[in-house]
Amino acid sequence: MSIRHGLLALLERGPRYGSQLRSEFESRTGSTWPLNVGQVYTTLSRLERDGMVAQQGEDGAGHPLYVITDEGRAELRTWFERPVDRTSPARDELAIKLAMAVGASGVDIRAVIQSQRRHTVKAMQDYTRLKARALSAVEDTGPQQRDDVAWLLVLEQLIFQTEAEARWLDHCEARLIRLSAAARQDPVPDPAPDPAPAPVPVPPAGDTGAPDRAPRRTTH
Repeated sequence: MSIRHGLLALLERGPRYGSQLRSEFESRTGSTWPLNVGQVYTTLSRLERDGMVAQQGEDGAGHPLYVITDEGRAELRTWFERPVDRTSPARDELAIKLAMAVGASGVDIRAVIQSQRRHTVKAMQDYTRLKARALSAVEDTGPQQRDDVAWLLVLEQLIFQTEAEARWLDHCEARLIRLSAAARQDPVPDPAPDPAPAPVPVPPAGDTGAPDRAPRRTTH
């Protein structure tokens, strides 16, 4: 989630101060991506440096108010129109964990998979219960309550994500079972025997194998 673009989207609705932006951001995302006030003001400072927001007075309590600039609106439009890059996926701790567990000494990779599956299924059930409450809130307040609709969309993404992860874990375990069965059916062949030593050449008949002697010289 791009914090800077999230703040720009909220500022397009009108002037806001830091704590207000934090509260509205978390209301939209259901605190799935919690922010602290320090993060918000650091991001606002960078946006102001880049000419995308500007300070515009204070509210009644003395909080400095920020507004979006034309440059900020252009950046926000580009962000909405540009697809999220999936060709360079973020590092996934679970995928890395399973990759490192393959062949690791003393690690039962199937036990790792089963433990993770239980956790993933529980998370999916929790998200499903939250979705039921979010749907009820949307039905009670109507679709004009944007925060409830936004939270519902986030929840549904989390549900689909955990469903996909559970299916992937099932696939991983099934593949390991198949590979293990194949290894039992096809034992490793014995190593090939050492090659026989090369035969010693036999000298021709009448050849003693001694080196020729030079002829004896006679003296007069």
